[in-house]
Amino acid sequence: MLKLGLSTGVALMAGVLLLAGCNKPAGDAKAGGQGPAAASASISGAGATFPAPLYARWAETYRASSGLTLNYQAIGSGGGVKQIQAKTVDFGASDKPMKPEDLDKAGLYQFPTVMGGVVPVVNLPGVQPGQLKLSGPVLADIYLGQIKSWRAPQIAALNPGVNLPNLPITVVHRSDGSGTSFLFTTYLAGKSPAWAQRVGASDAVEWPAGIGGKGNDGVAAFVKQTGGAIGYVEFAYATQNKLTFTQLQNRDGAFVSPTAAAFAAAAAGADWANAPGNYLLLIDQAGGASWPITGATFILVHRQQADAAKGRAVLSFFDWAYKNGDQGAAQLDYVPLPAAVKDLVRSQWANVKGPDGQPVYTGG
Repeated sequence: MLKLGLSTGVALMAGVLLLAGCNKPAGDAKAGGQGPAAASASISGAGATFPAPLYARWAETYRASSGLTLNYQAIGSGGGVKQIQAKTVDFGASDKPMKPEDLDKAGLYQFPTVMGGVVPVVNLPGVQPGQLKLSGPVLADIYLGQIKSWRAPQIAALNPGVNLPNLPITVVHRSDGSGTSFLFTTYLAGKSPAWAQRVGASDAVEWPAGIGGKGNDGVAAFVKQTGGAIGYVEFAYATQNKLTFTQLQNRDGAFVSPTAAAFAAAAAGADWANAPGNYLLLIDQAGGASWPITGATFILVHRQQADAAKGRAVLSFFDWAYKNGDQGAAQLDYVPLPAAVKDLVRSQWANVKGPDGQPVYTGG
């Protein structure tokens, strides 16, 4: 069973719904013969809310035959990095990859699990999902607090024929350290010199405008209950909460809607084999079909494991997910990693070692 730890009342309700939806692991193969995981009855992780719906689905399916319980606290990428560095969890999870030099300093190793997209979502009466079009510069000006009305000429120019409501814009952003925010602000910094200079790109920034929600679910809740609101969430949170997502103009000038195919198009040219420390960003990739705010999500573990059984259980779980979790990922609009990337990551796992200096996991 996956236990999602969430801090606020709104987030807790969203987390309960998340688990309820993940008790139906349709399409995922059952875990079979995972002896290495059986050595540890439970593992703990903390971090990104971006992949939490998928980790919940994977964990429920895996537990049914392996008996392993995954206790995952969806507290945001920043919290996940802090907890794995403090050795209070067996693995951390982050949508903001750590740079190779920072991994070396902390004695950590990171690997990707899946890819997905960060999408702007709005609460505008009469506007349907995918109907509103935004560009990077306009989105940046909204989040800078410079565009304050949905009928502003900059928005109207992108949306001829759309009946824009006469509402003020309420900006919603993350209040916690967030890899989703890192992807979002990295995109804005690349599209707006003013954003790059005033705010920058990070998992935690000084937001010029708006209100903060904790986690993807907190942002989704604020947008859902606030007329005129705009926020940004991982796509699964948009679909699960029936939020109105926007089109976004990509690097080639095309307006695209967020779909698994658009995320896959952005990831098509990813060169993981030449990415030291698996540090790779997929923001604003070329291609007319590419979604511009695409990213991978990562797992962080210590290279030197104090408890070999725990380290073995963590890698065994994600090895099972690599083998059996792609259909569940696709059903939630994540993009599975190519088989060659999974094989590359598996070859790296030999560098995660126990107290005896031997690899903790050599395959199922």
